Amino acid sequence: MPLTDTACRAAKGRESEYKLSDGGGLYLLVKPSGARLWNQAYRFSGKQKKLSHGAYPSVPLVEARRLRDEAKKLLASGVDPGANKKAAKLTAVISATNTFGGVAEEYLQRIEDEGAAASTVAKNRWLLVDLAGPDLGARPIADITPAEILALLQRIERSGRRETARRLRSLIGTVFRHAVATLRAKDDPTLLLRGALMAPKVQHQAAITDEKHLGALLVAIDAMTAGRRSGALFSSPR
Repeated sequence: MPLTDTACRAAKGRESEYKLSDGGGLYLLVKPSGARLWNQAYRFSGKQKKLSHGAYPSVPLVEARRLRDEAKKLLASGVDPGANKKAAKLTAVISATNTFGGVAEEYLQRIEDEGAAASTVAKNRWLLVDLAGPDLGARPIADITPAEILALLQRIERSGRRETARRLRSLIGTVFRHAVATLRAKDDPTLLLRGALMAPKVQHQAAITDEKHLGALLVAIDAMTAGRRSGALFSSPR
């Protein structure tokens, strides 16, 4: 007979653990401590196996049945649901640890080991950690989209730091290419952002525009040049 939520709530610990079956291999394992755990018994490749679906009441009866049915669909398609669950957990762990911040740290350590100047490492760290870190640092690098990067760069650009935004785009691209080379990202999303940022403002040096001042400068340069030539001509040989 299928379980009811009332029966699940009423299940109490006994001297030894026992099972309350719901059907389709799903059962509630009641421990002597009173803990109630959802398990599913199934066979795959001729072997008896067990799949865990969490603890009751955190996982209610209706959710445990949904998980059971998903596992049965995998079995029907020739997939071991237990192995599939382990692979999914491993993928999630790898995705969580391969964050942009983690890959950026690897890149910074690599250029330091290769002999990059301390000032270069410090500048790159400031760009990747202080500027990009709050937005991208904790994100799995494979999940970061071009739109996220563009939003970050445009915010920096709007603050008047156009050159900084362009340098950061280039450096973020370098980190992504490192991730691609180490099989943690499929591509470099910054390639789609070429041309998306404004060109840096050119700072022109002050120039002499008054003709009199320009003439005086030319005379002074000519006199300096003549003096050097004269000195070279009349200097005593060594």
